[in-house]
Amino acid sequence: MPYPTFDRSRLLIKPLSERVHDLTTADLMGLEDPYPPFDHPNIPVLAKAVVQARQQGAAVILMMGGHVIRSGVQSHIIDLMSRGILTHVAMNGGASIHDYELALIGATTENVSRYVAEGQFGLWHETGQMNEAISQGAKDGLGLGEALGRAIELGQFQNRSRSVLAAGYRLRIPTTVHVGIGYDIIHEHPNCNGADLGVSSYRDFLTLAQSVTTLEGGVLLTFGTAVMGPEVLLKSLAMARNVAHQEGRRIAHFTSAVFDLQVLPENVSQEAARGTPEYYFRPYKTLLVRTISDGGKSYYFRGEHRSTLPTLYHKIIETL
Repeated sequence: MPYPTFDRSRLLIKPLSERVHDLTTADLMGLEDPYPPFDHPNIPVLAKAVVQARQQGAAVILMMGGHVIRSGVQSHIIDLMSRGILTHVAMNGGASIHDYELALIGATTENVSRYVAEGQFGLWHETGQMNEAISQGAKDGLGLGEALGRAIELGQFQNRSRSVLAAGYRLRIPTTVHVGIGYDIIHEHPNCNGADLGVSSYRDFLTLAQSVTTLEGGVLLTFGTAVMGPEVLLKSLAMARNVAHQEGRRIAHFTSAVFDLQVLPENVSQEAARGTPEYYFRPYKTLLVRTISDGGKSYYFRGEHRSTLPTLYHKIIETL
């Protein structure tokens, strides 16, 4: 017989107005705002690769974790989308929640230590409404990212101009959300439908796999995604290459760039020794070594997103 499950109807769900927020729209950067300096000799090289990729019609895919949204660089991402530079944006569930909350109320990010101690972490009514948008999107055949972008854009959220998800919906650029069940606060809520969550995020995975079919000669940018980015890219690339090989094509000559804070060796073209801490940092072995081993190039940039992403953005604009 089935094991007993938690009764979500017993949960106390509070309004977001009672939550203390650690981040507001006042913390978000504008395109011309000053940013912490970041100097790396390969930034111009990467910017040139991005521009050349788009001139040749190849994909430029950006994959990111939640801390990228929290770093306040939305305007830079959205502008690159508007210019047709980014052809696909992929994010984890946490990033979508921060994006949604900022668009809705102009604030996000709770004190985990405080609210998990109170048994209130993640249990906020307005955030839980994401589940309703996801379920409606699933019924309409939409992916998770498109469903949330539609809800933000058509719902006239007050800060929708700062939403990456809404920009994807508005500009018709695939903006996908790749979730793991139980990873995100909206999975706590009584209105979370696991089937709708699964079918919509799986559709986003297939959408990403389709984008990867155009990665030959393109660029993959990953910011702060140590698990979702490398794992989802690895499977989608395998699928895309499987079909390409049958058709006599290759998806091998592309540039992979990882932006993170992990300390890595200066030479990242060689896979770290098994058993070392670096070996288990997925972006290293997957994105910097294995996926580009038959003809691609890779670069690693260590720094805060609030510094690295605007630096790359301005170098791309300068190169254009």
